[in-house]
Amino acid sequence: MYTDTHNHTIEFSPDAKMTIDDLVSSALVRNIGRIGITEHYEIDNPDPGDNIRTFDLQAYDRAFKQWTAKYEGKIELLKGIEFGYQTTTAEKIDKTVDENDFDIVLLSNHLFGNRDVYFSSTVYKTERKERHRTYIGKMAEMADRCRDYDVIAHFDYVNRYNPVKDETVFYDDCPGEFDALFETIISREKALEINTRSIEAQIRKSSSHIMPDRKIIERYIEMGGKLISLGSDSHSPETIGIHFGNTAEYLKSLGINEVCYFKGRKIFTEEI
Repeated sequence: MYTDTHNHTIEFSPDAKMTIDDLVSSALVRNIGRIGITEHYEIDNPDPGDNIRTFDLQAYDRAFKQWTAKYEGKIELLKGIEFGYQTTTAEKIDKTVDENDFDIVLLSNHLFGNRDVYFSSTVYKTERKERHRTYIGKMAEMADRCRDYDVIAHFDYVNRYNPVKDETVFYDDCPGEFDALFETIISREKALEINTRSIEAQIRKSSSHIMPDRKIIERYIEMGGKLISLGSDSHSPETIGIHFGNTAEYLKSLGINEVCYFKGRKIFTEEI
């Protein structure tokens, strides 16, 4: 049984395509015993083409309590949120977390040049190493400037919609930026997410690089990293827990035998 720490519902994430009932039904048949519901929360989103903004957090709290009561004894739900970072929003993110009760807080960078990577027409016109230095550098800044979070989500989001078959995010593209990111999250006991939606994207384009670059994981471990979470980043029910089995085997081949999740902002681990 796995914990899937990263999922979205149509109730609060406008890019999602599943209800809470869809999510739970899929999880129950896929051996997922614990689900993190991490709705998108984008403060001052600068992308005019992106409809993901903020939402009513009190309404979310009420809905989550109803969901928890409805599915009590069937599956464990974790109340989460996924913040999209900008340089100008670090203090606002921390303040929002401080004023609300969450089980798990994800911190993400969706932007490249003030456009969400999903919508950007220029991101893949930028040379690979420059693109990754810029993006991972921003993630290192994000991890440092924000204080109140649990997980750094999808470090490889910048490559998710890349049409080039065998490109991925390599450690050797920007070792300094990765080391800065790892130094911060390790010292603060934050987790690094392995995002299996990114793995699915590599499979769909028949890439030679399906799993995250092993040098990234090996360097994280070498520097003292111990906390890794698994998230499918599902927006529709068919991807709940996708590739968790193969990802667990890959992690075990690198000497990792447990992953983590957060409940009440506290760290819990489980064997894989």
